[in-house]
Amino acid sequence: MSFKKLYAFLEELNKNNNKEWMDEHREHYHDVRDFYIDWLNTMNIELAKIDPDYFDTPGKKAINRINNNLMFHPNKPVYKDHFGAGLDQRSKQGDFYIHIGISENFIGGGYWHPSSKLLKSIRAAIDYNGEDFKKIINKKSFKNMFGELMEDNPLKTSPKGYSQDHKHIDLLRKKSFAVGVNLTRQEIMSPDFSDRVIEVYKELLPFRRYLNEAVTV
Repeated sequence: MSFKKLYAFLEELNKNNNKEWMDEHREHYHDVRDFYIDWLNTMNIELAKIDPDYFDTPGKKAINRINNNLMFHPNKPVYKDHFGAGLDQRSKQGDFYIHIGISENFIGGGYWHPSSKLLKSIRAAIDYNGEDFKKIINKKSFKNMFGELMEDNPLKTSPKGYSQDHKHIDLLRKKSFAVGVNLTRQEIMSPDFSDRVIEVYKELLPFRRYLNEAVTV
């Protein structure tokens, strides 16, 4: 099994996105899923060697369901067009996310659409020591890898409790604090993909540590 075969399965599923086809190809699905879980288990071990605060996340816990939640999104297809997984996962938010799919391939981390409680904590941290956060996101190697924070329709005014002329108002207006690096299929299918994942993890660590500390204080 390989990432090439994983893509081949996703392409077929995308053409036949229904329960009947999945039931007929359930064994193939489990072969692909087991391959991805095994790879995630390897990465789980390797990343734990890098980060003393790493939260052990076996592949079966890391991998997301391939079914779309039709209760909340009834217009979506039955199945996703990707395999997603979150390593270093104390919770669903703030993990180290790997997305391998037909239309998108990326690695990212941070807080995308955090709850109002978590967002309030992040803003409080930025109010207290936003200079430290800006040093992280403005570091040359960080900029080269991730560019800017992902945009998420920021507030047009200041959030409650903060003035319009706050020195970090550009950050305080944000509703999400996440970054990612896009990848090609060729990069994912290459022999050094795992090395690339480790490289991204290392660069992302200070960013994730700042945010994780902000929401736990």
